[in-house]
Amino acid sequence: MTTSLPTYAIAHGGGPWPWMKGRNPIDYTELEAALIGIPAELSERPRAVLMVTAHWEAPVFTVQTGAAPGMLYDYWGFPEDTYDVVYAAPGEPGVAARVVELLEAAGIESGTDGERGFDHGTFVPAHVMYPDADVPVVQLSIRQDFDPAQHLELGRALAPLRDEGVLIVGSGLPSYHNLSAMGPASAEPSRAFDAWLTATMVDHDGAARSSRLLDWTSAPAARVAHPREDHFLPLLVAVGAAEGEAAVRNYHEPDSFGGSTSSSGYRLGHAA
Repeated sequence: MTTSLPTYAIAHGGGPWPWMKGRNPIDYTELEAALIGIPAELSERPRAVLMVTAHWEAPVFTVQTGAAPGMLYDYWGFPEDTYDVVYAAPGEPGVAARVVELLEAAGIESGTDGERGFDHGTFVPAHVMYPDADVPVVQLSIRQDFDPAQHLELGRALAPLRDEGVLIVGSGLPSYHNLSAMGPASAEPSRAFDAWLTATMVDHDGAARSSRLLDWTSAPAARVAHPREDHFLPLLVAVGAAEGEAAVRNYHEPDSFGGSTSSSGYRLGHAA
């Protein structure tokens, strides 16, 4: 690589939305456009995508090592055909081994899983970004204790991958993930938290940005936006891997996911 790849903290949307066009009451046009735009922002085609997925919680950070991962349909109540979706991207065991090596060097306990399939926090955005499934994908779990400092440290440990052709993507819903309070109830808290998050990401960098993110529960409406922080923590990994670099908001909808929820995504580091 001639330059370090940027990192991304993305919103992956709800369920198998790319396969529900014309049947989904939620309009994902803006999110789709943002995800489609990511490959064009890269200086070179990635060797692999490392997807830190909100939908995999493990006691230690766990790396998917299979060469040909299957599918994990971790959503409920969607049309029957969406349980036949196949995203046939290969895994990349060499990248998985490198992740383990970097975590060991940083003193971070890790594990491996050769059987885990792609969950929808991975295969949905990967399909939109690389619809031909021709870029290898490796999943990485979050840690089930939800310690924000450990997820930031994880990102720091992974930073060398950016110079090795690996695109690091934190996949969740960083602005708002409260399924019990969607619709009109989400409007005010999602906008308050999203405004704080964007100011934190875009107007700060380095230690100042990290400090604010580690204290995220003090943000406006933080625990309404994220009763559980599973969909927020992947952002911290993306930040840790590009901690000293500027961020831009590359996706924003003030009224997404049914018309009331503010949602954003971010790129850290330079685009091509």
